[in-house]
Amino acid sequence: MDLAFTPDELAFRDEIRGWVRTHLPDDIAQKVHLAQRLTRDDMQRWARILGQKGWLGYGWPKSFGGPGWSAVQKHLFEEECALAGAPRIVPFGPVMVAPVIMAFGNPEQQQRFLPGIASGEVWWSQGYSEPGSGSDLASVKTRAERVGDHYLVNGQKTWTTLGQYGDWIFCLVRTSTEGKPQTGISFLLIDMKSPGVTVRPIRLLDGEHEVNEVWLDNVQVPVDNLIGEENKGWTYAKHLLSHERTNIADVNRAKRELERLKRIAQTEGVDNDLRLRDQIALLEVDIVALEMLVLRVLSAEKSGKQSLDIAGLLKIRGSEIQQRYTELMMLAAGPFSLPFIFEAMDAGWQGHFPGGVATNAPLAAHYFNMRKTTIYGGSNEVQRNIVAQTVLG
Repeated sequence: MDLAFTPDELAFRDEIRGWVRTHLPDDIAQKVHLAQRLTRDDMQRWARILGQKGWLGYGWPKSFGGPGWSAVQKHLFEEECALAGAPRIVPFGPVMVAPVIMAFGNPEQQQRFLPGIASGEVWWSQGYSEPGSGSDLASVKTRAERVGDHYLVNGQKTWTTLGQYGDWIFCLVRTSTEGKPQTGISFLLIDMKSPGVTVRPIRLLDGEHEVNEVWLDNVQVPVDNLIGEENKGWTYAKHLLSHERTNIADVNRAKRELERLKRIAQTEGVDNDLRLRDQIALLEVDIVALEMLVLRVLSAEKSGKQSLDIAGLLKIRGSEIQQRYTELMMLAAGPFSLPFIFEAMDAGWQGHFPGGVATNAPLAAHYFNMRKTTIYGGSNEVQRNIVAQTVLG
């Protein structure tokens, strides 16, 4: 196993670094580095810039219009974007549903849906979780009854991230109640502008409107929007979840946020506190270990060896690290991490009182928000069971 980058890979990294620094808007990068609110326009603007370059679908093969990068090149691209302060690519379109359409969709569906995803013009949402179906997705109850040339869909999805911006949503729906629960699930693509689709906000502890309920009331969905075969959606869902859980690990963002944590500690004058320094050092060791695990997987892929299915393990470690760095940031800033008033933040309140520097906005809110990471994408308790069964035997 060779974890060192080749000269060609290092040259590729330099190319990516230069392009991102040139094309990433300064106002967006500043917001990301200071963990300030990103608007829909901010996220969409960066997506379109990447789309024009052909890099929004950076993991796509050339046959579908992607750059055809190796696993190592994709990792380097993600790292340089994160360190430069680029927003995370909203994954639901290019990272999650696009691979499903490529692998299981028919040519007409690929021609219809992939261009809008690749350009960043069409915003996709994910319709998996329901009020009674989270980690146990096999229990989904949203029904899709076939009536002629369309399905009639009724049910509710919840925790739909950024669903208020969605143009389309991919959903797991129940098309049969016979046999095992997994065998009666289908994978549907639904236009969110369809009559009967209602999006309702869920306000979180930090005051943000990040997630939503999506109600489906007699929504007519053309049969042409069914991916693959009816009742085979569980297979497609598992294919998608492997991409989601690897994406959640997000080691490159952790590296960027580690540097932000150090800046906050220095700004607040607590960088010499031995107990805090110990915790930061332990966090850094774990981030490096996670990166080595990611590089190990990439090395195995590059050499053609079959690597272990460790998407769940990456998700466990990555989500726990995200919780730890947000907690340490809040502890370092103390009471100055607490204020969270959108209008005051947008007006630049951070610089107008002692300790109220921009690096501290809004740390407590992010701490609360990151409590979710060990639950979504399959709770860590469930993931540990999966790892025990598939990796340890």
